[in-house]
Amino acid sequence: MTLSVENTKTRTKLPEPEESDSLYEARKQIYPQSVSGTFRNIKWGLLVGGMLLYYFLPFLRWDRGPDQPGQAVLIDLANGRFYFFGIAIWPQEVYYITGLLILAAFTLFLMNALAGRVWCGYLCPQTVWTDLYLLIERWTQGERRERMKKAGQPWTARTMAQAVSKHALWLLVAWWTGGAWVLYFADAPTLVKQLATFDAPAQAYIWIGIFTATTYVLAGFAREQVCLYMCPWPRIQAALTDEWALNVTYRVDRGEPRGSVKKARALREAGQPAGDCVDCNQCVVVCPTGVDIRNGLDMGCVQCGLCIDACDTVMTKIGRPKGLIGYDTDLNVERRAQGLPALKPRIFRARTITYMVLILGVAAFMGVSLATRHTLGVDVMHDRNPIFVALSDGSLRNGYTIRALNKTGAARDFTLTLEGLPRGQLDILGQKGAGALDVHVEADQTLELRVMVTTPPDATPPQSTPIKFILTDPKTGEQASRADFFKGP
Repeated sequence: MTLSVENTKTRTKLPEPEESDSLYEARKQIYPQSVSGTFRNIKWGLLVGGMLLYYFLPFLRWDRGPDQPGQAVLIDLANGRFYFFGIAIWPQEVYYITGLLILAAFTLFLMNALAGRVWCGYLCPQTVWTDLYLLIERWTQGERRERMKKAGQPWTARTMAQAVSKHALWLLVAWWTGGAWVLYFADAPTLVKQLATFDAPAQAYIWIGIFTATTYVLAGFAREQVCLYMCPWPRIQAALTDEWALNVTYRVDRGEPRGSVKKARALREAGQPAGDCVDCNQCVVVCPTGVDIRNGLDMGCVQCGLCIDACDTVMTKIGRPKGLIGYDTDLNVERRAQGLPALKPRIFRARTITYMVLILGVAAFMGVSLATRHTLGVDVMHDRNPIFVALSDGSLRNGYTIRALNKTGAARDFTLTLEGLPRGQLDILGQKGAGALDVHVEADQTLELRVMVTTPPDATPPQSTPIKFILTDPKTGEQASRADFFKGP
């Protein structure tokens, strides 16, 4: 077999691959146009309310007594506490945080079952901060057409000043976002003063820098790319929805065939079918992700409803009924395609009722648990080496490490008692006795005690005897106990 060698100088050049052959889609810059209407007003209200809550909540005060943090919401990592108004969560109570995460997950599932990606369109931080950044962009560089026109022109002193103003305001918002975040981890007024005088811990400046950079990049530049490629929720929510979920929908049966206002009027006068859609493209230009909802439900659609406002505005101007684009179910889309009447949305169905029951159940369990939880606690750890000690007089002794917890804002005196060994003797810090021992624990503190339990020579217990340590507040009668064993030969 012979091999022919082709001269590289005469080799035919292969054609360049088409764009469709690429593994990645080139980004198309989106210039969303401003719009007014019901859903835009809802988004503005949630944006303002959410921003005020996030930025100023750390400055809200709450009196917990002397020597206690005065911040209403505080994550005290140094002392292992989470304060939320009148509630203080200890590290041993991390299950409350788990419960909150479970509640958030079930609530998200319920929102998806009711109205699709309504979280994405109205409450997601990426959406909220992007909306704010777009507002700043319009203030400084003008509306959609003006921004598109400037994008293809050489820089001038005016356009450069506008760009600098925009990015300066973007950075200011990003910096404020990062600064507000660290205020949840320390006393806000104190930390603000330290930051202003450059006396704050290095970690504060580092985290402010991280959140400033991420907010500036994600809300200012990445924008819809986060929703389309970075966020996993669009892929997950498709498995959690059903045909009764409300989604932003274009009514094909009413909108098609498309045409101009004059053409549609002429067709109607001639008794021929004419759609209400005038192909003005307003639903596309106001979309923050650039989706054309008339092509059907799209993974890029965040269900924000801005296209509904834009379409309703156009329908009002041309004298046609609103609702060409609106929240509707997949079931009604199929029914209209078959010429059947639409059905009213079913809010209460097996899926949503299940989520509601789960939410109420978890919330009720957490509420009851919080209302009945103890303000004191006790933990016991038996010595491992040696497990027991035989004394010279024939008595047996076991050693334990006991932690007494005081979860209130005032110092308290407790009594420690032993149950299960009738003749057992407690020894703690020089105190001895068969009855109760006094334990003093400072406010919001844990006290570690070294405790010895001894039995007399004539009362040798079995190899392993169940016992119980009981911590009691004599003033309130509140008790906490922990079971363990007394070991013998």
